[in-house]
Amino acid sequence: MAKSDAGKSKTPAPKTAITPTRAEDYAEWYQQVVRAADLAESSPVRGCMVIKPWGYAIWENMQRNLDREFKRTGHKNAYFPLFIPKSFLEKEAAHVEGFAKECAVVTHHRLIEGPDGGLIVDPAAELEEPLIVRPTSETIIGASFASWIQSYRDLPLLINQWANVVRWELRTRLFLRTAEFLWQEGHTAHATQSEAVEETKRMLDVYADFAESVMAMPVLRGRKTDSERFPGAVDTYCIEAMMQDRKALQAGTSHFLGQNFAHASGIKFHTKEETVEHAWTTSWGVSTRLVGGLVMTHADDDGLVLPPRLAPSHVVILPVFRDEEGRAKVAEYIDGLAAELRAQRYVDRDLEVEVDFRDIRGGDKQWEWVKKGAPLR
Repeated sequence: MAKSDAGKSKTPAPKTAITPTRAEDYAEWYQQVVRAADLAESSPVRGCMVIKPWGYAIWENMQRNLDREFKRTGHKNAYFPLFIPKSFLEKEAAHVEGFAKECAVVTHHRLIEGPDGGLIVDPAAELEEPLIVRPTSETIIGASFASWIQSYRDLPLLINQWANVVRWELRTRLFLRTAEFLWQEGHTAHATQSEAVEETKRMLDVYADFAESVMAMPVLRGRKTDSERFPGAVDTYCIEAMMQDRKALQAGTSHFLGQNFAHASGIKFHTKEETVEHAWTTSWGVSTRLVGGLVMTHADDDGLVLPPRLAPSHVVILPVFRDEEGRAKVAEYIDGLAAELRAQRYVDRDLEVEVDFRDIRGGDKQWEWVKKGAPLR
């Protein structure tokens, strides 16, 4: 006779550091991992985020790896204004249509005290022309390119900038979609169409290699549909990564702009044949969205899991001692161990070692570093 199951106790589900789990609520799990790993938090400004030191260090390591590759491929860093005259955006019709709804606009340059003692906009301080807070920089960089490029000898012109941009997003999520975010944007000008197309695809390959070799995040490369391409571009190529919820994340884009922005900005050059032609241009970029992609690729129900090449600290030493005398002996030993480790290199940087002597419970300390994804504890 079979025994009844009524009295049997079920095996309890294993405890996890992150709740809800991925299986229970993927979207909320992502938010909780970002918070538990101490990567970022929402700011008092709606839709914007504060990137905390551990999260920013990850972004710095991404920057370092990408910047090295940009320079190896001949690009030089520069910086261009945050503010773009409204008339610049109006020069390229498709560009205007694509970004107009996301633009933050500056119309005045001064505040004054109001009748109730608070601050109000000074009506007399209206700008002659409204300024757009940079959503992307094709038009403002195009103005510089137009003055820098005179001859075929000035080409190709290969420029990159690390900057912030503002796109007035209504629905935001930390790292994945925020009103202000950090990124790099490359902008290049070429003498021929074939050179510009080659550049567009070359930079897509740089992004794909970075995603796979440094982030350990497999990607697919391809051309976006006409309805999804960058406003004003002829073709947009992208890398897409599959996240754990089986949805694709656009992780980087590279745009062949043809001569559209060159016509809009007047980027012309004298050819070898002594004719005047418009340049062929490209632009390409990745952003702090990559940090979100890193989380959704590698994190689990106990928190973040970091590829060592991007980890702010490779090794975290957690001292264990009973009293002050023990602390002194442990500290002396750890000083030697940390120095020995720091003298070694991992891939392309010195081994980063952090010693956590904070006066908190050992178990709490251990779990904090588990959630932050430190590779070795």
